Amino acid sequence: MEESEGSASGNHSSSGSPITNMAQDYLLTILLLLPIDAILSLSMTCKRFRSLTSSHTLWKSLCKRDLGSTCVEALINSSNYHHHQFPWMRLYRQVSLMDSVCCHKILSEPHADLDFPTARASHSLNFVSDCLVLFGGGCEGGRHLDDTRVAYIGNDFRRMLKWQTVHAGIPSGRFGHTCVEMGDYLVLFGGINDRGNRQNDTWLGQVVLNENKGISFSWKMLEVGNVAPPPRGAHGACCIDEKKMIIHGGIGLQGLRLGDTWVLELSDSPCHGTWHEIVLHPSPPPRSGHSLTCIGRSRTILFGGRGMGYEVLDDVWLLDSYQGYLKWVQIVYDLQSIPGGVSLPRVGHTATLVLGSRLLIYGGEDSCRHRKDDFWVLDISAIPYPCITRQHPTTVSSKKVSVTRMWKRWKSSGFEAKARSFHRACADQSGRYLYVFGGMVDAFLQPVQTSGLGFDGELFLVELVLQI
Repeated sequence: MEESEGSASGNHSSSGSPITNMAQDYLLTILLLLPIDAILSLSMTCKRFRSLTSSHTLWKSLCKRDLGSTCVEALINSSNYHHHQFPWMRLYRQVSLMDSVCCHKILSEPHADLDFPTARASHSLNFVSDCLVLFGGGCEGGRHLDDTRVAYIGNDFRRMLKWQTVHAGIPSGRFGHTCVEMGDYLVLFGGINDRGNRQNDTWLGQVVLNENKGISFSWKMLEVGNVAPPPRGAHGACCIDEKKMIIHGGIGLQGLRLGDTWVLELSDSPCHGTWHEIVLHPSPPPRSGHSLTCIGRSRTILFGGRGMGYEVLDDVWLLDSYQGYLKWVQIVYDLQSIPGGVSLPRVGHTATLVLGSRLLIYGGEDSCRHRKDDFWVLDISAIPYPCITRQHPTTVSSKKVSVTRMWKRWKSSGFEAKARSFHRACADQSGRYLYVFGGMVDAFLQPVQTSGLGFDGELFLVELVLQI
């Protein structure tokens, strides 16, 4: 048993309530089943519980329970503390109080400018095997790109990166595709090329780190049989349950916006996969340019996008499972009650799960194509998860939940990036550092141009501000 901040003694009185006479290990087991509010209330009842509820052992376990073991280990590795000295209670408190980010511009290493990715939008950017992997996208003139670039990050964020270009076995050029992390692999689906052709092929990518040869990366076509989703681009996708990928919506043939939901299941040896459509009612209306983010196991949050009538949406949907059945549930909230004075509806944004089980939403554009540079957090713990059955419910209202808890705008400092849309973002293993690259930005309008849009080539890091 580790020492506590206010060391919890194993000796206790034989009188009083039965719970006060329980062994300390049993009490810790019970505490780990309780929400934080209940634990804090218990700490005010007596000296023994105050000591027990301030122990390193308890708060280390609470951090792993609520923040995730992977995030916690990555935070320890990037800090100056040894495992037994780590301030677990302070970490938990700091994470719960987070309300700001600090941005840092990332440059290429000296003499490595030739491999730095060119300006683009609607590409993919992923963090896998301690590396950033960028693929494809669209650039000036409506042309697609077909390059794959890899940069090693390791356990800590870096202000300078060395990119490496992969030339062999890459998928054909495209933009508006999706690429999700699935363990040590990337799974890429769909997209649109510069001739307007929609794709529905599925690719598997893998980073290989070699001490002697450095980084290598390979793509291979995934065998999926005769069943696959219709061709599309600008759809949403995420990984659930470690070996499944969900896709929803997008722009299909003849520019039609789609509202279907498909699941890809990988085989044990990731050479084969099986697609199947899940037909659910109700389900999110057809849209494109929205976000789809896994928030734990099979639970997925869909937000925003552009609808059938070209309107920009602000609805939130939860995809969850009950006894093996997936079901869409709409989370209804009052948009007028959200503080901050900035419109929330958007398309072409990013929504990334970060430290503290929060969904960090950055950028995007509204119905007037005004691009944004704001950071919004959707607090997942404030969403009232329903008891899902095969029959109902279909809608959950957040009127019983404080809207200020569900949505909150975060402050930003440091590097001032341009407002952007259709950029890409991904978080490292700790969930504290977010990498953002590219997108559409406002540009100086030349006399021969009909719009003031430009493609951006900046890479910057968004750091969640913590004092640990």
